[in-house]
Amino acid sequence: MSHLVIDHALINSTRIAHGTHGAGIPVVLLHGTPSSSYIWRNVLPSLVNAGYKVHAFDLLGFGLSERPWDPEIDTSVTGQVPILDGLLDLWGLEDMHLIGHDIGGAVAKRFALQSPQRVRSLTVIDPVSFDSWPSKRTQEQMQAGLERLIKAPDADHRAHFRDWLLSAVQNKRRMADSSMDIYLDFITGPIGQSSLFQHQVRHYKPHHTNDIAPRYSDLGALPVQLIWGAEDTWQVIDWAHKLHSAIPGSELHILEDCGHFAMEDQPERISDLLVDFLNRAG
Repeated sequence: MSHLVIDHALINSTRIAHGTHGAGIPVVLLHGTPSSSYIWRNVLPSLVNAGYKVHAFDLLGFGLSERPWDPEIDTSVTGQVPILDGLLDLWGLEDMHLIGHDIGGAVAKRFALQSPQRVRSLTVIDPVSFDSWPSKRTQEQMQAGLERLIKAPDADHRAHFRDWLLSAVQNKRRMADSSMDIYLDFITGPIGQSSLFQHQVRHYKPHHTNDIAPRYSDLGALPVQLIWGAEDTWQVIDWAHKLHSAIPGSELHILEDCGHFAMEDQPERISDLLVDFLNRAG
């Protein structure tokens, strides 16, 4: 196992795990839920080899970053934008290519609308948008009440979310044999289980994307690329076409035999698309 985040910094009085790799034009990677920067491990080397300086971090409340005890500390999509802003200051970046997956795509869109002059290009991979989330399965769980899941025995919790994560990929055996335990370790155990619900699930609220949806057309001023797994059951393909239509001039690439965790299913294809797009976007 090799994590991409090896440094730590205090951003807005919270500890954020981050890492920088390579040299050249800056690229920032934003992961989603329930994952961490580890999801980029098979994509980042291609960006570095193509001459980009790649910055990755774990969102606040995720992965190796701090899991705040104070429930008033905002770890929602909206609350992650100031964390990104602070990291850009730490890294000394005036502008960069921004790439986000899942809720990381929503953070990226919010930042791009807030500070378009700092974004060279925007790529979002299977992002949440409009009121596309939480998924039907997650909505059913939330409506049934989270208390039972929060207090579930560790083994039951781990088995439940193992099945949940497997639904995010097409190649289930490869994920089970490679990254599954790492993803599960972050969201299980005495800290991970409660943190999953406090810092992630309780913020699965579509107002974080619905409130900016009327401005999606503004993103057309930037080079924008959308990448989507054709078999994504978390963010079904209809949302890809809706978001593509809402952003003038955006590119849409639909990947066959690919689920929601697209970087697990198709890392080589995604790497090729990213390098080509970044090279063209300048």
